[in-house]
Amino acid sequence: MPTHTPPRPSPTDPDASGAHRPEPSGAEHEAPDAGPPRTTAGRGGRRGRAAARWVTTALAALLVLVALTLPSRPGQLTPAAFLRVPLEGLLLAALLLALPGRPRRLVAAAAGTLLALLTVLKLADLGFRSALGRRFDVVLDWALLDDAVAFLTDSFGRAGGTGAVVGVLVLAVALVLALTAAALRLAGLVARHEVGARRVIAVLVVLWVAAATTGVRVAPGVPVADTAVTALVRDHARQAQARLRDREAFAAQVGADPFRDTPGTELLTALRGKDVIVAFVESYGRDAVEDPEFARVGEVLDAGTERLRAAGFAARSGFLTSPTTGGGSWLAHDTLLSGLWIDNEQRHRSLLASDRLTLGGAFRRAGWDTVGVMPAATQPWPEGSFFGYDRYYDAAGLGYRGPKFSYAPMPDQYTLATFQRRERDVAGRPPLMAEIPLISSHSPWTRIPKVIDWAAVGDGSVYHDAAVSNPKSQPRAGYRKAVEYSLRTVISYLETYGDRDLVLVFLGDHQPAPVVTGDDASRDVPVSIVAADPAVLDRVAGWGWQDGLRPGPDAPVWPMDAFRDRFLTAFGAGPPAGRAHGR
Repeated sequence: MPTHTPPRPSPTDPDASGAHRPEPSGAEHEAPDAGPPRTTAGRGGRRGRAAARWVTTALAALLVLVALTLPSRPGQLTPAAFLRVPLEGLLLAALLLALPGRPRRLVAAAAGTLLALLTVLKLADLGFRSALGRRFDVVLDWALLDDAVAFLTDSFGRAGGTGAVVGVLVLAVALVLALTAAALRLAGLVARHEVGARRVIAVLVVLWVAAATTGVRVAPGVPVADTAVTALVRDHARQAQARLRDREAFAAQVGADPFRDTPGTELLTALRGKDVIVAFVESYGRDAVEDPEFARVGEVLDAGTERLRAAGFAARSGFLTSPTTGGGSWLAHDTLLSGLWIDNEQRHRSLLASDRLTLGGAFRRAGWDTVGVMPAATQPWPEGSFFGYDRYYDAAGLGYRGPKFSYAPMPDQYTLATFQRRERDVAGRPPLMAEIPLISSHSPWTRIPKVIDWAAVGDGSVYHDAAVSNPKSQPRAGYRKAVEYSLRTVISYLETYGDRDLVLVFLGDHQPAPVVTGDDASRDVPVSIVAADPAVLDRVAGWGWQDGLRPGPDAPVWPMDAFRDRFLTAFGAGPPAGRAHGR
């Protein structure tokens, strides 16, 4: 049966409802043109998104450039340092350009992660050079993290220590994520614009070669043609290799001890009957007695020399070169007392595992009662037996009942007063040898006690109300005042409790951090021997040390590891002639 298909209505035909479409007019005629404004808005949105993409790409490139050119030395941390052209960045860009899609992304992700780790290493180097005057040791310095957290906690409270740890972890994770994302973004840019990328890389390579050939610098010591990342990796790799080789070399040095079998009857014969105190003054470095800004420290020493002379004492002073700076006091203690150069944790641990005769062990073998007084030891201190001490007092054992002073759990005056009361004032005792670190001059130098009447020290409760100096925002001023306090305390102790049978050796453990001394300071520390018996100082007349408590610029300088042997030689049996004091 045939079907009927109705004709399609024309524009003038009635619509499905049977009505004619009205002819558009006026505003109705304009309605179809409403599309262009929407098209303009879409273009604006696309332009905004494109601009955001370019800004993000520029930030990614800047982040990678900063990571590649970030210096690892504080003195090089200037805007000019970031104007260098890093060779490693050019090589990475060329590699990404040569790779196909998936391998390119994998290499970019790996490169971003590696660059983040290198940035963390640079930041560690910056921190260690600022605080300790040396680069971060990738093999050994992980053991110092606990000490760093403990220092922050002791100085700024538990919240400060926890906050610092969390901040470091967040920064490390953020760097890995950000630099990986940045490298992937730049890899995508290279893939989309291969021709342009080739041209840019070619221009930069020509610039790098020209700058390397002519030695062009953007600032003194900052070359345009940069290979700092390669040098960083190379230096740390060599450091790691040196640590591995040093184990055997140090074991041989430990075993070569000329005093190992010296009988006690031949040791320290010129000090029989004397109490001998070896006191380390925290951060008391050569700059304290030579920097014009610290002139008042020199005045304290000069005035102390005169006061002690009036009390019947004389002093001889020189310099020792410490194995550390800014921190790591135990390395200096190890070095002075063992006669070995201990400049890292590996040597420290190896020393403690040996049977090396220390200065304390020599006194003990010769019949002295030996004591360690450790006011900063807030945890077990098994080193006491190695150093040859019959007993030792840690922070808890000293019984202090006063307030803390920044890092220092107690003031130096309390430490010395307690030692005097518990040890030297005991009737009928044998001669004493004591090692006493004085820690009031330890950073951060924000809360410094004043010297008070010795009779008022008691259990330390008096320090709740005692006068305190608070140079919070001036590290150099705080350092100066802290060292002045420690030195005044030592001088006052000798005036108050010194006698003909007391010999005091006091010295700095290391220079303060580079924030105080600058980057190029020496590692020298002052050392003095003070005694009322002229026969004691006669034994060291051949050392060439200068009169008084303040060594002058021309005073002799020894490596700190030379002290043990020269001291034992001067006051008793000596090692074979010509022994070298190597490091």
